[in-house]
Amino acid sequence: MVCIYCQSDTQVINSRPQKRSNSVWRRRQCEGCNTVFSTEEHADLTKSVVVRKSPKRLEAFQNDRLFIDLYESLKHRKTALKDARALTSTIISKVLMLQVDGIIEKNDITRCTYEILGYFDNAAAVHYRAFYPLVDLDV
Repeated sequence: MVCIYCQSDTQVINSRPQKRSNSVWRRRQCEGCNTVFSTEEHADLTKSVVVRKSPKRLEAFQNDRLFIDLYESLKHRKTALKDARALTSTIISKVLMLQVDGIIEKNDITRCTYEILGYFDNAAAVHYRAFYPLVDLDV
């Protein structure tokens, strides 16, 4: 990575995985101007994980779509935006553990989202369940 100030190469001087946000925090030092700054690196899930919508249909995983779905279910709360952001990270962490060969079943995402929303806000969970019912994929 290059320095954000002088565009020289940088060196990682400290690194820590962030379990809640599926990211890696790094402290970097510029080799040119010796400035120290932090970065947070996230995996691009749209390129590495796909969702099985039906037996013959796969789509790239879109964490923005999950965020919007959560936000719609949480609109009745004053802190809907902040809550949706935090819940998206939590759900992605759980769902990634369910993937097999980079494929996640749509029902797994729906079930996991409903379960986590149920712990957080029952009204939001009921709203989510009304718009995203579990579907039998064997049809």
